[in-house]
Amino acid sequence: MKLTILGGGGFRVPLVYGALLGDHAEGRVTRVVLHDLDAGRLSAVTRVLAEQAAGVPDAPEVSATTDLDEALTGADFVFSAIRVGGLEGRANDEKVALDEGVLGQETVGAGGIAYGLRTVPVAEDIARRVARVAPDAWVINFTNPAGLVTEAMSRHLGDRVIGICDSPVGLGRRIARVLGANPGEAWIDYVGLNHLGWVRGLRINGRDELPRLLADPDLLGSFEEGKLFGTDWLQSLGAIPNEYLHYYYFNREAVRAYSEAEKTRGAFLRDQQAGFYDEMKRPDAAALTAWDRTRAEREATYMAEARETAGAGERDADDLSGGYEKVALALMRAIARDERTTLILNVRNRGTLSVLDAEAVIEVPCLVDANGAHPVTVDPLPDHASGLVCSVKAVEREVLAAAESGSRTTAVKAFALHPLVDSVNVARRLVDGYTAVHPGLAYLK
Repeated sequence: MKLTILGGGGFRVPLVYGALLGDHAEGRVTRVVLHDLDAGRLSAVTRVLAEQAAGVPDAPEVSATTDLDEALTGADFVFSAIRVGGLEGRANDEKVALDEGVLGQETVGAGGIAYGLRTVPVAEDIARRVARVAPDAWVINFTNPAGLVTEAMSRHLGDRVIGICDSPVGLGRRIARVLGANPGEAWIDYVGLNHLGWVRGLRINGRDELPRLLADPDLLGSFEEGKLFGTDWLQSLGAIPNEYLHYYYFNREAVRAYSEAEKTRGAFLRDQQAGFYDEMKRPDAAALTAWDRTRAEREATYMAEARETAGAGERDADDLSGGYEKVALALMRAIARDERTTLILNVRNRGTLSVLDAEAVIEVPCLVDANGAHPVTVDPLPDHASGLVCSVKAVEREVLAAAESGSRTTAVKAFALHPLVDSVNVARRLVDGYTAVHPGLAYLK
């Protein structure tokens, strides 16, 4: 089975390959093709993968190419993890927003809109190429903003594109762990959009254990989300929000923390990863050792500003292992082998949430089998959550409309309608600022 990884020179690709190395069952991935526009980054990541595979006799064969059609031809699965504009683009997303006093996080608020505006045209082109060159392939999208990009690609690929994220998985795992349950045996009632969802229940043997957690302040305050949001606020909500909702519920504090930081997250990662890829230019560099060292630092500093604002301290060691590669592997296994499973995924709504139309991509538990991912019926969201979901989905739709039409006016509307952008004039200046620094937004007229 052939897996093509788009963004194959990306730093986190070894996580995916590491997961594949542990799969020895029949029907597994036997060939991995890395595609990237940067041949130097491809070479660096290929070296890391080669060291990972050392001593593994049935390791999937790895090749690399800068030719997209070559990479896609014959693919059974396509894993999309591209970053249009690179980390320099992310750093600019953050800076332009902070200069206007609004949040510049890469998937939330102004930064997420800017990222979406330059990514959607590229993602749609990829979707059209997949439909033409590899029509039987399943596309697993991890490109951010994941829900928005998955919806854009679904217009060309239908239900054969599925978005994944490790945030809901990590959240469910933490809740189960603090309740003394096995995460693999728990049903997680999670619903929303990507980076905008809530756990409303966690059932073990049919019994919802979340009320027990919410009723115990000591237990509630003992894990990441309890520290981030505070026990009183979680008890008020009656649910556990995705960690990215910290940017909505504590927006003023988040903007201040970002503004006061020595470097934004994007600038930190840009510089950190530049160091890794520069090191890989040396033929004698120990590729896997350098990658492991860089990854450990990356994971330890994840959402550092939000945790500092909340006084949450360092991340727990159990939360430093990522997880999206495990979701991707479980999804591929379920489809390729008809190994039925339940995963929290980004899929088309199909009536699951009554407040959104059928084509809207949402993030919910899905039953997965050989025919793809099927969203599970969920209870309606409470009004406060429903309003936020509808508001952000409306912004995503304006981003899609702007990408399709090239309308600068529509792009301004997308920024202005976002809950974290507080003025139409700020939205206009954001469009001016982003078009000035991003060549990929030159299409807006």
